[in-house]
Amino acid sequence: MKGWKNPLLLIFGIGISNIGNWIYFVAINLLVLKITGSAAAIAGLFIIRPLAILCTNTWAGSVIDRVNKRKLMVYIDLIRGLLIAIIPFFSSLIPIYIIMFLTNVAGAFFAPTSETYITKLVPAEKRKRFNSMFSFATSGAMLVGPSVSGILIMYGSINTSIYINAVSFFFCAAAIFFLPDVDQSSDNGTARDRITMTMIVSDWKAVFNFGKTAMGFMLVFLIFQFITLISFALDSQEVTFIQQIVGLSEKNYGLLVSLTGAGYVAGSFAVSTIANRLSIRMLMGMGSFLTVSGYLLFYISSSGTVPLAVFGFVLIGFFSPFSFTGYSTFFQNNVPVDLMGRFSSAFAFFQAMIQIILTLALGYLAEHLDLQTVTVVFAGIGVLLAVFLTSVVFLQSKQNLFALESETNLTENG
Repeated sequence: MKGWKNPLLLIFGIGISNIGNWIYFVAINLLVLKITGSAAAIAGLFIIRPLAILCTNTWAGSVIDRVNKRKLMVYIDLIRGLLIAIIPFFSSLIPIYIIMFLTNVAGAFFAPTSETYITKLVPAEKRKRFNSMFSFATSGAMLVGPSVSGILIMYGSINTSIYINAVSFFFCAAAIFFLPDVDQSSDNGTARDRITMTMIVSDWKAVFNFGKTAMGFMLVFLIFQFITLISFALDSQEVTFIQQIVGLSEKNYGLLVSLTGAGYVAGSFAVSTIANRLSIRMLMGMGSFLTVSGYLLFYISSSGTVPLAVFGFVLIGFFSPFSFTGYSTFFQNNVPVDLMGRFSSAFAFFQAMIQIILTLALGYLAEHLDLQTVTVVFAGIGVLLAVFLTSVVFLQSKQNLFALESETNLTENG
């Protein structure tokens, strides 16, 4: 494990923060329900994040690529911790929404910043293993967090869960503080540059010019993103489908979600064990195809085929880490690190718009047409895109998109 001290510290810090996020996720839903008694108010929670991204990511990348990444991540976590800590002091919905919006604005900076920092911190030959281990930590948080939150709420209070989430952000900030500074030069000039409209326009042009010169990468990137966005839209109909079509209770739905979480943990463990034996193409292609196939199997199930729904959920959970590891490594290997913040932020802006449109469109069509037909069509489109993605990434193997992978495999295998 030589050379893994800093990457493991980063995984540990963000992993603790992710556990806190899941604890908070359960608690904030219950808190809003307790305050308002409204399902619509809870639905509003799911719109806050994409709205924050739309308001932030036109200019966030310009900041991220010009400042010290480690310091920015520390400040972001401290701000998020302080904002979360004051939520229990409010008993009305509007200030809670405002705090959550501000927290998500800070979060909109953290993801692309950490992506850039990881690329600089982790050598190319270790990225597949790192991403698979990071996925394992994420899946563990998804499984542990809600369980811990349930126990805390049962024996403590909703506010206790919220405070623990705040502490988890402080813990993550402390872990990142002890990591090396990969942007020491950022403090000597560009970090003090004023962010102007001219600079933002220039940055967007730089992203556009990179896209024009990297058409092969952009094709793979866009197909993968559309598959992911279709999956997000399908997630929004899970509860309705299970109750109306499959005929399961809320308790059984919780069991299905737990199975997905267990599948995700198992898949993360598997990919962390064999990541270096699988190509990035295999991870992306196979992972995406089998994940969206899980959605298709779930949405073609009915009250008489409950095992099919269960199998679909397990497939989704188990193979999601494969596609995540492949995509993350592919992205890190192909986007210039000095452009990564701007690139991630720019496309997160469009992804947020498309996510809102697809989710609303699927909900509208499901309401006015047949729920199962609409979801099967969306899942079918996802499967076709995954087949197309698989063919594209293997055709691209003859170009230089995956050349770095061959070099890193040789390095790892000695």
